[in-house]
Amino acid sequence: MTKGREYVTEVFKKVKEDNAHESEFLQAVKEVFETLVPVFDRYPKYIEENILERLVEPERVISFRVAWLDDQGKVQVNKGYRVQYSSAIGPYKGGIRFHPSVNQSIVKFLGFEQIFKNSLTGLPIGGGKGGSNFDPKGKSDNEVMRFVQAFMTELQKYIGPDIDVPAGDIGVGAREVGYMFGQYKKLNGYKNGVITGKGLTYGGSLVRKEATGYGAVYFAEQMLKANSKDIAGKIAIVSGSGNVAIYAAEKLQQLGAKVVAMSDSSGYIYDENGINLDTIKELKEKQRERISKYVEFHPHSVFTKAEEGRIWSIKTDLAFPCATQNELNEEDAKVLVENGLLAVSEGANMPSTLEAINVFHQAGVLFGPAKAANAGGVAVSALEMSQNSMRLAWTFEEVDAKLYDIMKNIYEESVKASKEFGQEGNLVLGSNIAGFLKVAEAMSTQGLV
Repeated sequence: MTKGREYVTEVFKKVKEDNAHESEFLQAVKEVFETLVPVFDRYPKYIEENILERLVEPERVISFRVAWLDDQGKVQVNKGYRVQYSSAIGPYKGGIRFHPSVNQSIVKFLGFEQIFKNSLTGLPIGGGKGGSNFDPKGKSDNEVMRFVQAFMTELQKYIGPDIDVPAGDIGVGAREVGYMFGQYKKLNGYKNGVITGKGLTYGGSLVRKEATGYGAVYFAEQMLKANSKDIAGKIAIVSGSGNVAIYAAEKLQQLGAKVVAMSDSSGYIYDENGINLDTIKELKEKQRERISKYVEFHPHSVFTKAEEGRIWSIKTDLAFPCATQNELNEEDAKVLVENGLLAVSEGANMPSTLEAINVFHQAGVLFGPAKAANAGGVAVSALEMSQNSMRLAWTFEEVDAKLYDIMKNIYEESVKASKEFGQEGNLVLGSNIAGFLKVAEAMSTQGLV
């Protein structure tokens, strides 16, 4: 056993003991730790400085009560979280998620992933994440507003443009971000850079809503080009139908692919003629309806309930898991491989299980891991922060070009690291190492803080 392996094993054992019931967090940590062994073999100073144990422990975990009134005047109570994970290379940066599944394990896994993702962008932003087990579905605009105002009343004590800059995530779109910014402004005055994903009328950036989806496609494009393949003419599946999925599908269609399936928690739609995105946007962005209504507009399409089938059973060239964590398991991966899958680009955070990733690697499927492939959202968030600081507003084309360059650079840095550390083409290892090295060196340089 090498010194690097011994160190990683020892630290992970301690992490498991300290966080025994946080399964999502432990999954994320295990995936990263396994790939960092060669780093510690090459750079023993990081063992001496105990960088790994320092990095895996959040700098700060904030948990708070959120009490609010529903439309019947009844008091409701939810839990709120903010994990400020690492400020080694910049202010904490990461989204806010509103979903019933949110707990400390989920927020910690997301925050831990965010450290490396943000580092990969090349921009000076640290890692953080937050959220609540509040469910916006089925709530009126006034109920959402009252909840968000109560949530931000507590959160605002811990954030600021140069301290911690939240953004949206699952369950937190333009409506929720607007309410959050309004409440922060009411309590602290106008500070434009305190949150990203803002509306264009009050400091938001063009391309922000498209960024994560576009970025996942740009990353896939780089993988395919490097292997003498093209997106044009390919069949694609995009799971989910939220912000990330919609704009991944949009960019795929712009580049000549045919997207034949999308989903939500109720099930998936299959349209052999290609998904009509205008219909999806109408249902999801305006009406907030279930995806099953798509068939009312396109009777030739087919809706399959979640309990009756899996979207990954459809034959496809390209797979874009853009819904949620662990949505694509080992059996799904085997089916996709048997059906001739060429590439996977993860639009969601940790959407593929470790077993599924192993299946893809063994089959030679091109695999773009989330912390690299879905970094487009936080990259444009950082660009929004830059525009706010300079009091500028770049054009759509300017921001999109910067996003493309960032995703291309992330791909190239991941490939470079995978080659340098002996596993060329393993982008899970490459992206983890490329992201880690920048943070580790910053921590080493700054001393024991």
